[in-house]
Amino acid sequence: MSVEIRIGIANSPRELSFETSQPAAEIEKIVAEALDAGASFFKLSDDKGKVYLVPTASFAYIEVGSDQSRRVGFVA
Repeated sequence: MSVEIRIGIANSPRELSFETSQPAAEIEKIVAEALDAGASFFKLSDDKGKVYLVPTASFAYIEVGSDQSRRVGFVA
């Protein structure tokens, strides 16, 4: 089960987008704790093992997809 993450960076026309196996609630907690503590960055990782360090000073938004697995096939 993967969760799609999209992160907006201030003053950048592109967003950071990746999929991770971390639960959506855990991602929300990581970001909220970093912002509340005044941390300079927060760290997330994707399904391929890449690590993303997102600076909180230029952080604009985060969109966290649902934890539901994708359905394959046709619905009758």
